[in-house]
Amino acid sequence: MRFVKEILEPFRKAVETYGERNAFYIDSIYYTYQQFAERVSAIRGVIRAAEKSEQIWGLALHDDLNTYASIFALWMEAKAYVPLHLSWPEERIASIKEQVGCSNVLDDCDAPFTEMDLDNWVEASENDLAYILFTSGSTGVPKGVQLTRRNITAFMDSFWKTGIDITPNDRCMQVFDLTFDVSVQSYLVALTRGACVYTVPYGQVKYLYAASLIQEQHITFCAMAPSMLTYLRPYFDEFDASSMKACILTAEACPVDLMEAWYNCAKNTEIYDFYGPTEATIYCTYYKLTRGGENLSLNGIISIGKPLANVQAIIIREDGSLVEGQEKGELCVAGNQVTPGYWKNDEKNASSFFIRNEVRYYHTGDLCYWHESGNIMYSGRIDQQAKIQGFRVELGEIEHHARTFYKNERRVTAIAFQNAQNLTEIALFVEAQQEDSKELIEYLRSKMPHYMIPTRILFEPIFPLNKSEKVDRNALKTKLQ
Repeated sequence: MRFVKEILEPFRKAVETYGERNAFYIDSIYYTYQQFAERVSAIRGVIRAAEKSEQIWGLALHDDLNTYASIFALWMEAKAYVPLHLSWPEERIASIKEQVGCSNVLDDCDAPFTEMDLDNWVEASENDLAYILFTSGSTGVPKGVQLTRRNITAFMDSFWKTGIDITPNDRCMQVFDLTFDVSVQSYLVALTRGACVYTVPYGQVKYLYAASLIQEQHITFCAMAPSMLTYLRPYFDEFDASSMKACILTAEACPVDLMEAWYNCAKNTEIYDFYGPTEATIYCTYYKLTRGGENLSLNGIISIGKPLANVQAIIIREDGSLVEGQEKGELCVAGNQVTPGYWKNDEKNASSFFIRNEVRYYHTGDLCYWHESGNIMYSGRIDQQAKIQGFRVELGEIEHHARTFYKNERRVTAIAFQNAQNLTEIALFVEAQQEDSKELIEYLRSKMPHYMIPTRILFEPIFPLNKSEKVDRNALKTKLQ
């Protein structure tokens, strides 16, 4: 069983070998591997004693030891979990529980510890679920992405083959909400190698708390969204990240100028750009940046690199044929990291997956092309293209020129919208206080044809972010109504 070999067995060995060393740092308190293992063992007893022996359990999310212990306890009992965030509306939580059909919920389970129970676990198939992550659905009903034990073990194998090495001496930061899949990478790579996980408590200003962790706790490894670095950028001159040996930037497009500025701050750090939809288990491509060298970019955005070891990638045209040369098309991925599908959603499954030469692929919806080096260049979302006066416009190109105008010191987001006459226009949001936009428009006119010039320029002091640390385009779009 690869799930046992890649995750459960390494975790058990970490407890045996490093029992008195720290496994977690949560809200300024350290917890050892021994303490964590005791919580896992105690919660296993609660799962066994449940009146209903359900395979899928709800997991109420707290930033505490019990929440993380519940995940391992469920896996050792051959169960899967569905994360339920305490800040979600009751209606959303009820909808998810109803879809999955789970009545059992682990909610800050504080069962008494009786005896250590890490040497045995319930056998399970690699096709059995590990967790289901629910994301927003276009119909307003959340859609569940199923991730199996095979998906997780394939990811772990791919991750270690990137060359990133985690040792028991590492201090790994976990900044992501547990409803977002990068959190799984953030704690798994640490706990299977005997390292310590440093979390950002709920309710804290993430980038400020993360900055204090990096400096005061001497973090050596982390994954974070570029948005977090954007907020930290004004403080780079006084910020010390010299302890960090590796840093993954993920969850959104990675601006090359931000990475160059981060290099000056993270002086000993290897920086990676990792890309991947939830449907392909956390990441499916990666690009290692070169300090002081030339890094591949398109419209100021770093390449998303090459497929991971257990991922196959193709780029196709609208008719399904493969692109030629550096022609742009939709990136599609296959392999053991790709989800078996959406939970009880035949319509979505039919539109999101396809078979080509007996291989099952997932439509990522991302517009990309192959660089001659074999790396993949990211050009934006296909659904973020717009037809203006019959011309196909890539919003990423507009954003690139706007960022250049602001010397890459401000974030910008271009959004297509329908006007009162049902014609498509483009709005450009700038993260700044209100100011005159005349010079910006003149600059854009010098760089782009008339049909690409935004008809509305809006200034927002702080861009809203979603749970995945990405700019919340839907929230911005509501300001156009």
